[in-house]
Amino acid sequence: MTKLLVLSVLSGLLFSVLGGDAKTLKEGEKAPDFVLEDAYGHSYKLSSFRDKSPVVLYFYPKAGTSGCTKEACGIRDDLSKFKKNNITVLGVSVDSKAAIKKFIDEYHLNFPLLSDEGKNVSKDYGVLNKLGVDNRITFIIDKKGTINSIIRNVDVTTHSAQVYSIASKLL
Repeated sequence: MTKLLVLSVLSGLLFSVLGGDAKTLKEGEKAPDFVLEDAYGHSYKLSSFRDKSPVVLYFYPKAGTSGCTKEACGIRDDLSKFKKNNITVLGVSVDSKAAIKKFIDEYHLNFPLLSDEGKNVSKDYGVLNKLGVDNRITFIIDKKGTINSIIRNVDVTTHSAQVYSIASKLL
């Protein structure tokens, strides 16, 4: 019991020290617009999806790491149902385009992963922690550009199903 209490206190302390829990944005607010490039130099502007499709905008800490790989591969495996229902999925990290390209190639990822090397979008969304990487937080944005849901406690094994369930209700 003592170990559990100590672990609980330490994990809470670590999270509060690292910051980046999306406190600056709330459900019902307009999602900050941005333009970011993928690993191949293609630009993506969030507002270009307005009136067209809901957007699952997920921030992840580091390309190629265990949790990020599980999360991305889950979306990869489910992408056909996202596309069939016109739901856009965009992943964002502060990784370089080269690191993201390696991640895409290694795991055959079939959706846009965007590089926020300048960390401006991560800061705008309140997901950048004090270590300089993104916390794993997802924003589900409706067709009007409004934040419908914010998922702060992401389970990488069920993330794809969870975000699909929420986003499909916005069609």
